[in-house]
Amino acid sequence: MERQPIGSMVASVTKWPQSFGHQVDESRWFAMARIGIDIQHRTSPTERFKALEHTKVYDLLAALPLIVWYGLGASARLSGLVNEISVTNYGVIDIREIVGVISTLTTLVFFGTLIALLIFRDKPQAKAEGLMPRAAAIAGTYLSVGIVLLRPVELSNQLYFTSTLLAVFGTTFAVYSALNLGQSISMMSEARRLVVCGPYAVVRHPLYLGEGIVLVGLTLQFFSLSAVLILMLQCACQVIRMNNEEQVLLMTFPQYRNYMAHTSRLIPHVY
Repeated sequence: MERQPIGSMVASVTKWPQSFGHQVDESRWFAMARIGIDIQHRTSPTERFKALEHTKVYDLLAALPLIVWYGLGASARLSGLVNEISVTNYGVIDIREIVGVISTLTTLVFFGTLIALLIFRDKPQAKAEGLMPRAAAIAGTYLSVGIVLLRPVELSNQLYFTSTLLAVFGTTFAVYSALNLGQSISMMSEARRLVVCGPYAVVRHPLYLGEGIVLVGLTLQFFSLSAVLILMLQCACQVIRMNNEEQVLLMTFPQYRNYMAHTSRLIPHVY
């Protein structure tokens, strides 16, 4: 049996990410293969950590908690969808069930999109320093979990359809925004590359806008004083998060200031 030459093996590895739909810089994948050798040449633990921090391996490790989180969410949604379909009476058309299934499907697509983009995203060129930007980003991402832990309320058909359609529209818009953001996606306040196409040509944070619309629909389904307070707190964290991201992008991309002058932050012609 002939052995495959090392060169062809490396070439096949570097070509694989391109099949995902984007041209990926081969040097990134070669760097992952060389990382062990590079770090061994560092003399101190601090230098070794700094060397690791600028690699794709470190970026994957940083994204791993979020990847696992979305993976668990997708698994739970998929399990619920399978159970819902299994008990559906196909002889009777229930609009609430149909809308619920559509909402679950869009959420699954959203989770899958985020997982793929987090795995194949670019390494950051710059990031916000300090604890507070990280705290705001984490709170802005995970606070909504507090709402779904509350007791759901019984809604009229009209309110149920309103809340679910908000969730479907917001999720669909968030998927569209995430796909335009592409390999620049991040949870923390980081600068990878400047994206000004698609919805980013109109507002600077369309992904947060889509997520906010979903959160409003979710708050209706668990409506209470606690749900409203969580919503307000998350909105406050997202504003801090947007401030931090814009500061990092201003420092990294000089043209970002001109981009800010021609776009709204979140809602066109309003904010």
